Amino acid sequence: MRYLPHSEADRAGMLAAIGAKSVDELFAAVPARVLGTFSPDLPDHQPEFAVEAHMRALAGKNRVAGDGPFFVGAGAYRHHVPASVDHLIQRSEWLTAYTPYQPEISQGTLQMLFEFQTQVAHLLGMEVANASMYDGSTATAEAVLMARRITKKDKVILSGGLHPQYRDTVVTYLSGLSGLECLTPSPEGQGDIVDHIDDDTAAIVVQTPDFYGHLRNVSALADAAHARGALLIVVVTEVVSLGLVEAPGALGADIVVADGQSIGNPLTFGGPYVGLLACREKFVRQMPGRLCGETVDAHGRRGFVLTLSTREQHIRREKATSNICTNSGLCALAFSIHLSLLGERGLHRLAKLNHARACALADALAGVPGAEVLNKTFFNEMTLRLPVAAAPLVERLAEKGIIAGLPVSRLEPGKPEVENLLVLAATELTTDADIAALADALKGELA
Repeated sequence: MRYLPHSEADRAGMLAAIGAKSVDELFAAVPARVLGTFSPDLPDHQPEFAVEAHMRALAGKNRVAGDGPFFVGAGAYRHHVPASVDHLIQRSEWLTAYTPYQPEISQGTLQMLFEFQTQVAHLLGMEVANASMYDGSTATAEAVLMARRITKKDKVILSGGLHPQYRDTVVTYLSGLSGLECLTPSPEGQGDIVDHIDDDTAAIVVQTPDFYGHLRNVSALADAAHARGALLIVVVTEVVSLGLVEAPGALGADIVVADGQSIGNPLTFGGPYVGLLACREKFVRQMPGRLCGETVDAHGRRGFVLTLSTREQHIRREKATSNICTNSGLCALAFSIHLSLLGERGLHRLAKLNHARACALADALAGVPGAEVLNKTFFNEMTLRLPVAAAPLVERLAEKGIIAGLPVSRLEPGKPEVENLLVLAATELTTDADIAALADALKGELA
């Protein structure tokens, strides 16, 4: 694409159209102390082989999850991804696929997204699902905006058990808007959100299993919300749990969001991941993103189309339900392939194995003097209360090759009540040796 510079007259015209006096005025929100002070301090150019050697040396400092005992979860989980998934998504017809602006010419991509939607709808127990979101946190924020549009109410209540980063994403999305109520984090249970629901409530947002690992039956919450004209939004960060836990849609949820990373997508140092969003069919017009549908052509042959596309590039900007620019297509494909390989029985067995590994972890942690497992219920994740601050302890164990979990204080800084809390996860890849190593290391540190 050629570079087309703007003339001074062009710039003046654009500034006048938006009511700005100068280009500097456009950046008034950026603190003056950081403008023009950035100095990259990069070395002079180097030969390609020298740059490659330097980058390999930097990459060699990384430690991947499979290098030793690993108990981090909190929204991103280490699961086995079959080699067949990686092989299939790297086929050229998939790797370079992108839904074009004349989408019907890309039947392979549309069929994949249609199958993906079908799988997500079944998995979450809902009637309709879209063709993916960026990740679980942004899907949660989109669901909150969606609920406000549907109910024409402003008040949204976020459970204390919602993942802190999901909560912060919602806060960012709703900055400048009124009505958001974030309940106090509740490590020993999500607390009673029902008491906060009133006739002005658009939606309540709960997570199960929650950030601290607690499972929650959301059926009673659905009844309480619906009685006051509010919607129930259920968040699932560990989607493998749905192999054992009843789908939120079957329990009365109106909108369900999840992160699909656990199926088909490795940790990859934090992304990219894939957000799932599903809802009742009556809300489909307020659903963000794309919806692929099945049809027949003029000759009666099966085909696929974009049935609904509410992104701002496709319809008038003021009518768009979201500014999501694309779907996580390749990650959605990996999710769909892995879930197809598992099937219903395979997902059930995988979930059982995860829970069994977590039970073994909980039993081992219960034998660590001074440590207390807070959970009465869990799937594959739990919270441990320690007699000492969790963050320094995790650093010391990391030096011994054990990644012991996530200190809650890293996501909830400045809150003394969570400094001793450690969230740990176990998956099918967690071995007895890993659990024994962690228990022994904890005993040594707490002795």
